[in-house]
Amino acid sequence: MTRVAILGVGLIGGSVALAARERYGASVAGWDRDPAAADRGVELGVLDVAAGSIAEAAAGADLVVCAAPVAELPALCMAALDASDADSVVTDVGSTKREVVAACADHEGRERFVGGHPLAGAETAGVENARAGLFEGAAWYLTPSGDSGGITYDRLQRFVTRIGARPQAIEAESHDRVMASVSHVPHVIANALVAEAAAALGRESERLPEVGRSFRDTTRVAGANPAIWADIFAANSGPVADGVDAVAERLREAAELIRSRDRDEIAAWHRAALDARRSLLEGQLERGELREIRIVVANRPGTVAEIALALGRAGVNIEDMGLAPAADMRTGSISIWVTGERDVERTQAVAGELGHAVSVVGAGG
Repeated sequence: MTRVAILGVGLIGGSVALAARERYGASVAGWDRDPAAADRGVELGVLDVAAGSIAEAAAGADLVVCAAPVAELPALCMAALDASDADSVVTDVGSTKREVVAACADHEGRERFVGGHPLAGAETAGVENARAGLFEGAAWYLTPSGDSGGITYDRLQRFVTRIGARPQAIEAESHDRVMASVSHVPHVIANALVAEAAAALGRESERLPEVGRSFRDTTRVAGANPAIWADIFAANSGPVADGVDAVAERLREAAELIRSRDRDEIAAWHRAALDARRSLLEGQLERGELREIRIVVANRPGTVAEIALALGRAGVNIEDMGLAPAADMRTGSISIWVTGERDVERTQAVAGELGHAVSVVGAGG
């Protein structure tokens, strides 16, 4: 990745640019629909070049990163595929994936596209707040399709790893359902809570007491950036609406339980929530020694994406990956590095279930 193009020079795009320059020594060209943003990126040392067009930015780029608002990404990613070279990797950083993946699936350059979504951000926006370390240790979802090339995926996940993030393969549909649950629906709930509190204040003859910490914490994201969130809710409308309906049903059940005044049952319900939250946040087991697993595969389209997605479903985080085609180009090996015995065992099981020969490098002497 000696040359990177950033289409959309804001906090995320600017941070990718800085990380690419710092970790790769890459030359970075940037384009933005607002030329002043790209010019500002050059002034701040985020970009090497402010391009006047998508084609100018993408020309000769090894990697093109589309970092526009969600509603603009399908068209922007297709424009990036049109403008970039035949061996360029194209990705995006949008927080919804189905629409952009579906749009690029119809493009003749679809094998060069892999969707992406870094779980990183800040309270502040704009290229002025970009920083190279923004993605350090952050999860970065990658959403390859069956058409995504193996070399494309390998190059992108290596870039993501090199700039400090932890790539995780996931299907676009699964990604959007997960994000609805853990990100999008909470924003809806926060909006509803503040609306109800405001209505309650209007119904009371006296002012409500000063709001408590729980209210402030729960509603911190209420009303955040209306333009961006309008795009997200529209792009992910089905999973978000389904999630809201599911939460509404749980709230109805909670209301019935609380009305029962059964202290033991209420305490058990409350304790279950504590246990569930702890389980969700504790996440991964402690990371262990880095281990290499070698998988022998047939050289056919979609194999790398198939393995990466299957490992993602199994909860395995790929720390690094390498491709080594055989001399006859009919077969090849995929080296995958994971940490901890649990991920080693899961990787072996997944590869075996997919019908591939698999071995742990260094195992058994």
